[in-house]
Amino acid sequence: MTGPDPLIGRLLPAGVCAAESFGTPPPAELAGLYPAEEEAVSKAVDKRRREYAWVRHCARQALGGLGVAPGPILSGPRREPLWPEGVVGSMTHCDGYRAAAVASTDVLLGIGLDAEPHGPLPDGILDSITLPEERKHLDDLAGRMPQVHWQRLVFSAKESVYKAWFPQTGEWLGFHDASLLFTPAPEGPDQGVFTAQLLKSGLVLNGRPTAQLTGRWMVCRGLVITAVSLVATG
Repeated sequence: MTGPDPLIGRLLPAGVCAAESFGTPPPAELAGLYPAEEEAVSKAVDKRRREYAWVRHCARQALGGLGVAPGPILSGPRREPLWPEGVVGSMTHCDGYRAAAVASTDVLLGIGLDAEPHGPLPDGILDSITLPEERKHLDDLAGRMPQVHWQRLVFSAKESVYKAWFPQTGEWLGFHDASLLFTPAPEGPDQGVFTAQLLKSGLVLNGRPTAQLTGRWMVCRGLVITAVSLVATG
C-alpha cells in the first residue's frame, strides 16, 4: 500500500515524513481504527469509512517515521486532523488515492496537501472558486499547455492553501480570499510551483504577518497533487 519513496514526497521539503496508498481501500476494519475513530464514522457509508480509515493508516505510518507511537487521529470542528503535540501534518484522499504528511514543529509550522482526479471540473464551478484575474491566467495556461486540467489544479491548490492556513488562524479562508499564480517547471507542464496572494489578513508566521504562500504541484498517475509547506525559521 505504501512505498519507501512516496509520490507526495516530491512536493515536500526535507524532514517531512509521508505515506500514501493507491487503488480501492480494503475494508475499514483492516486499517485498525481506534474506538474514538470508529465512533466518528459509525454512521458513515462504507466508502466514507474506508477512506477515513485508510488515510489514517497512512498518517500513522508517516508519524512512525517521526518516532511517534500510534494513536487515534480525531478531527476538530472543521474536520481538520488533530495531531500529537509537537507535530504538524495534513491528509488528503480522493478516488484511488490517499496520502498523509507530517513534520516536527521544529521543521515546519504547517502543511497543506490535496489530491484530486486529473479531469475537468464540473460545469458551473469555476466562477465560484476563482477571481477574474485567475480565470484569465488559467485560460492563458490552457492555451499553451492544454494537457493539464488547470481548473482542477487551481481547485486543488486552494484546498492546500486552506489546509495550511486554518490551523494557524482558526478562521475560514474562502476560495475568493486567495489569488493564485502557477508557474510550470522548465522540465514540462506536469509539475511546477504556485504562489497564493492572500486577500484576507490574519496569518502570522515566524512572528511576521504573511500575505503570500508558495506551494508545489504535479500531475501524475491520473492525479493532480498540490502541497503547501510553512517553513519554521529561527
